[in-house]
Amino acid sequence: MIIKRKIYSLATLGIIMMTLLMSCGKSAVINEYTIIPEPVYLVQKGRTFTISTRTKVCFVNLPQNSPIAKYISQSLRKKHIRPAFSGVPQKNCITFAINDTTNPAIGNEGYLLQVRPEGISISANTEAGLFYAFRTFVQMLPTDIQKHTYRRATIPECTILDYPRYAWRGCQLDCCRHFFSVKNIKRHLDVMAALKLNKFHWVLADDQGWRIEIEQYPQLNDIGSWHVDRSNQPWGFETPAQPDEEPTYGGYYTKRDIAEIIEYANERNIEIIPEIDLTGHCSPILAAYPELSCDGGPYTVSIGPCYPNKALLCAGNALTIEFLTKVLDEIAEIFPSEYVHIGLSGNVKDNWERCPRCQAKINSLGLTDETQLEGWLVSQIEAILQRKGKRLIGRDDLLSLTSVSDDALCLVTQGDNNLQNALINGRTAIYASPDYCFLDSYQADSSHQATAEPQYLPLRKVYQFDPMTNGLTKQEQSNLWGAEAVIWTNYATTYSQVEYQLLPRLCALAECLWTPSDKKDWTRFQHKIESHKKRMSYQGYNYCKGDFKPNITTTPDNSGIIVELSTEVNNTYIYYTTDGTDPTPESAVYQTPLHLPHGTLLRTLTYYNGEPQEGIYNFPL
Repeated sequence: MIIKRKIYSLATLGIIMMTLLMSCGKSAVINEYTIIPEPVYLVQKGRTFTISTRTKVCFVNLPQNSPIAKYISQSLRKKHIRPAFSGVPQKNCITFAINDTTNPAIGNEGYLLQVRPEGISISANTEAGLFYAFRTFVQMLPTDIQKHTYRRATIPECTILDYPRYAWRGCQLDCCRHFFSVKNIKRHLDVMAALKLNKFHWVLADDQGWRIEIEQYPQLNDIGSWHVDRSNQPWGFETPAQPDEEPTYGGYYTKRDIAEIIEYANERNIEIIPEIDLTGHCSPILAAYPELSCDGGPYTVSIGPCYPNKALLCAGNALTIEFLTKVLDEIAEIFPSEYVHIGLSGNVKDNWERCPRCQAKINSLGLTDETQLEGWLVSQIEAILQRKGKRLIGRDDLLSLTSVSDDALCLVTQGDNNLQNALINGRTAIYASPDYCFLDSYQADSSHQATAEPQYLPLRKVYQFDPMTNGLTKQEQSNLWGAEAVIWTNYATTYSQVEYQLLPRLCALAECLWTPSDKKDWTRFQHKIESHKKRMSYQGYNYCKGDFKPNITTTPDNSGIIVELSTEVNNTYIYYTTDGTDPTPESAVYQTPLHLPHGTLLRTLTYYNGEPQEGIYNFPL
């Protein structure tokens, strides 16, 4: 079918495409594609196309000031590519086109990318689809493209038809326990964009700090955004604040900061969903405005864990509803997203049980207990949001509140049973599985890693994640919108530490959320991730090299034990001994399964890139 397209000339930007900075740059030949997340359909063929200083770029059905055209142009320049444009598609051209006629096979976020000897053709139904196509195109270029200049890059002929499995592909970042700069947040968005993630769940108010500028309640920022500095002390072991200590640790994002970040996210097709903790975990609110508490305070901004949660807004106080209305009105004006995430109180409601005003509210509303009181208060919050055209999101606590409307989304974080209950009962849900999605945990042997949450979650296990549970009808399955990674910053005091916790595990999770489950392949992913580690190195990202403790499988037989060893990281050598001595590079190297007697002590040492990794591991058999 021939599709007529409207062409917008960009000749004013120049007539020479992609001068790879200088004609004296490097040359590269790409032999295979290692794209993450894996496309739905990718066929690589034998011929090639060479991107050179004479290659041009053409945008079709896109105005010159289109956000995606600007983004592509700016991104190419950062990769030492100087784009100049042709007004019409031609030979030796890379064409980015919005379809005149919707292609139903690719939906709103999909794309078709074809590399032919005569050029590259990229088409999508929307600018979002073109954005994701461009992210794929970047991965087709040399891994060091952002650092080095290329005169020529030859890439294989291929056809890629691609679209996401889930519409909600998120990543949560907690900026309350530790405050991260605008520059750090932009870097985080860049990591997400490279992996085609599209929902940034931004935790901006929790016990450890209030991070949003609120004009009507300035003490939220003057008092609630700061606590005494304990950043050099381990989480959970902070010494209490002293009376003469000045709160200096923290900060907040001004409305101008947030507007800048939102614009940056929009350019990368990322929606920002703010989270503020209400009705519980409200230490910063009560430190700033103790009259909103049940007991009048005083309260301080927490410098460590707050479990059990004691800082509750007084549900029986009329000032609480006034506060919530004014604050949520401002938040609704700041964030264009349809969604606002609120935290809840959890199971501890001691303050309400002792509070005369809360007990009077329970009686006047004809409620039976404090859980129903919380349901009423959350329904008031939801009504405020609905008046502003917003939808409420909450965690698993939401499932027990019958007063919340069916429009509210549930972020399930406490396991498959809760997810099934939510979906079966008609609740739309997003899944952050505690077993696969909490990336603030260890991803390798804890004795060789910085302190993290005690859970062990290596890359291989993250890759096994499938958000969908079994035994659901098609309608119930459609209620699952997607999933997201979770980063609480209990132990990550700098963004560099956050980055280390994220990478490369976020690559695995991104493939779980984009790629059809039957297209996932761990062996292929193992190979691809090594290419991505090189790319991340050249871009200056802080990532975990991998888990180098061998995975061991033992199978007893009549005369001993068959032992198979493997590692998470490709091209890792495993040296071993069975006589009790320390393994060295002079020891035997594992190649095929071993047959060893019962009672053997198998000792291993892994080498990667010519260097020993972690240490010696002992496996008694």
